[in-house]
Amino acid sequence: MDSRLAARLGFDADARLLIVNCDDLGSSHAANLATHRALAEGIATDATLMVPCPWAPEAVQLCRGFPLGIHLTLTSEYEGCRWRGLTQGASLHDARGFLPRSAAEALDRLTPEDARAECLAQIETALSWGVDVTHLDAHMGVMQDRADLFEVYLDLAAQFGLPVRMASAEDCARQGFGARERATARGILFNEQMLYAWPTPAGPTLRAALPRLAPGVTEIFAHPALDGEELRGCSPASAALRIDDAQSLLDPSLAEDIAQHGVRRIGFRALRDAQRRGG
Repeated sequence: MDSRLAARLGFDADARLLIVNCDDLGSSHAANLATHRALAEGIATDATLMVPCPWAPEAVQLCRGFPLGIHLTLTSEYEGCRWRGLTQGASLHDARGFLPRSAAEALDRLTPEDARAECLAQIETALSWGVDVTHLDAHMGVMQDRADLFEVYLDLAAQFGLPVRMASAEDCARQGFGARERATARGILFNEQMLYAWPTPAGPTLRAALPRLAPGVTEIFAHPALDGEELRGCSPASAALRIDDAQSLLDPSLAEDIAQHGVRRIGFRALRDAQRRGG
């Protein structure tokens, strides 16, 4: 099936377009270094910044000039490193004063008013740091997993003229609140397909999907980080996966596979610019 979005972006309607996003930028020095390398030397086309995290300012300095979106962050799940929100909403924080450890806990307690204030503060903070924000996505899916929070997600995307990461069509159907239809009705662009790798490495997932990649815009997200004491101290449970993702994004053979299958890599900036042009 042809893609109207591909044509809108200036490609043939049957073009197969791939966004390779690095999630969790700013969560650690190890993530910052690996993401910068993936953007500068590898196949990554985008990264999303976790603004409340302690290494976010360094991430902005290190990755200045590269396309950065906002990884709207309402959880603090790392074992050895916790962070607080930028705002003080009562539903945002756990008993220890940190953002909740899990998406389930966040979804159970979070009010849309507190979510709106916090996410707005994250976007405005990134803009104040000089980030040319390309898109919004939702760390651990929180802003996409409840109908009222999803409406806030779209409100912010519309307010700032930004595209969003969208869950797969199958997941949207299971959610049952018409996520794709609601975004389309508001003129908000999004990836048409989603390749989910987590909690397995992104490289093999992408390589296996390339022969059957559908026309239009597909996103895959990875979680690159460099090996070392910091990573293994912050998040030992996912360290091996993050190290593997960092290596895969720099693998020349994966870049060759993408090209050999006729897949073109693009970034969310192309969607943002098309959305702002309208039509």
